[in-house]
Amino acid sequence: MNQQYRLIGADGKVYLSDMPGTFGGNKSKHIYGKLGCSIALAHIAKGGYVKNRVFFANEQDAIAAGYRPCANCMKPEYKIWKNAYESKKADILCAAVVPMSQ
Repeated sequence: MNQQYRLIGADGKVYLSDMPGTFGGNKSKHIYGKLGCSIALAHIAKGGYVKNRVFFANEQDAIAAGYRPCANCMKPEYKIWKNAYESKKADILCAAVVPMSQ
């Protein structure tokens, strides 16, 4: 029998795959990144990250499942995410402050 890998799908649910994931993540922080990320590997070496480790077949599944890019190993993607997040947050704050017309 071939080895099976537990991956997180675009719907956020675990499924078994014959292929290993190409991205790793932290399920408690909802962050995804490259498998060789120095920050993730340092946490894994200390043993504090392993229980929250998840894997994705691709970046699209990680995003669809609600995970954000790692600020360390995916700097360009993180910058795009951060700008969009800050813009959305500003829109929500403005909507809460500005009274709606009746």
